[in-house]
Amino acid sequence: MCIKTEKITPNGLYEKLDDNISELLYIFENLQFNEKVEAINKVRSAIHEISPFKKEPVDFVKWVKIDQVVANDYNPNIVAPPEMELLKVSIEQDGYTQPIVTWNNDELNEVVDGFHRHRVGREYEVIKNRIHGYLPVVSVNEQSTERNNRIASTIRHNRARGKHTIQGMSDIVVELKNRNWKNSRIAKELGMDEDEILRLCQITGLADLFKDEEFSKSWDIEDSDDNFVPLSDDIEAYGEETSEFRTVNTNDESRIFHTHDKWECYKAGFYNTTMNGMTKQQCEEAYAEFLSDGERFADALSHIITEWKYSCEHYLTNNSMNRIAWLGQAAMCYATGIPSTFRGGFGLLSEQKQQEANEIALEFLNKWLVNNNREKLSLQEAMSNKQMELY
Repeated sequence: MCIKTEKITPNGLYEKLDDNISELLYIFENLQFNEKVEAINKVRSAIHEISPFKKEPVDFVKWVKIDQVVANDYNPNIVAPPEMELLKVSIEQDGYTQPIVTWNNDELNEVVDGFHRHRVGREYEVIKNRIHGYLPVVSVNEQSTERNNRIASTIRHNRARGKHTIQGMSDIVVELKNRNWKNSRIAKELGMDEDEILRLCQITGLADLFKDEEFSKSWDIEDSDDNFVPLSDDIEAYGEETSEFRTVNTNDESRIFHTHDKWECYKAGFYNTTMNGMTKQQCEEAYAEFLSDGERFADALSHIITEWKYSCEHYLTNNSMNRIAWLGQAAMCYATGIPSTFRGGFGLLSEQKQQEANEIALEFLNKWLVNNNREKLSLQEAMSNKQMELY
């Protein structure tokens, strides 16, 4: 039996579409606000399913409630207050011109790219009210939802536009190596070369990062563990590396380097990952409390710039890093023993308290610089916008 099908001309198809769209818009107009947003997302999702651009995340931008979008815990970017203000003005004046890149984590959307766009929508009432408590998001491809891949995706997004803080990049390299990513794979995924990874590990000062065979040619560590098993990872599928990016400031002739065994901060536990007897939340709350006490903070900083000779020379001569942040973390470690990994406590402070803490740190940074025959810096220079990515 032969079934006849009606052949629709392009003009006839468009007329039917127009009729259906008009009917759909009429239905939408009678919905409550939240229902309307949900309905629009559903229609966009349905269109995305049949789109020839389905594999491109930007093909489906949806609006998600702010409390369903959460920051990741590995963002390596640090933005000074003036740059955050600039981003706020940009979004306030021009609107959201780029969505926030996320991955679906149960009922939540975790930020992969757009950490500061997310902050602006959440923290600035004028913008938050204008977008009705929603944020524009796209979701990364399904194969990018493992933590390793999400970290790599975040770095790729930002390195394509700018640079990260050194400490943040070092933290990322440490985590990926601890997750059994080989140096060559880290280089490929993050747009780096292996010499750059070596420098990041040197900056971080973690001896166990140098124990694998790849680094043994260019860096020798005493008392290395002969039983160390080299990290394994198959990267045959990856093509030739083409990146020429750099993040680490190693060419500045005025920069002073010291190996980690001389760093007073390292010996004090600056790079520890836990604090005995305290939870992450308790550590971050203690961090915020410490920074809120200007007299206590200043006292610790006075000890740092006089007693931590090698750490200060190594870090405070690096004009490509956020020296204000390092001083805050160092003072916290000196006074309380709480390591830098809990620096998220800074985010618990109000903007005014953050600014006050920054200014105290700047005062002692400039004292150290003057005492070491160096030029004083402004707050923006000390926080180094050379390695920031706002958007």
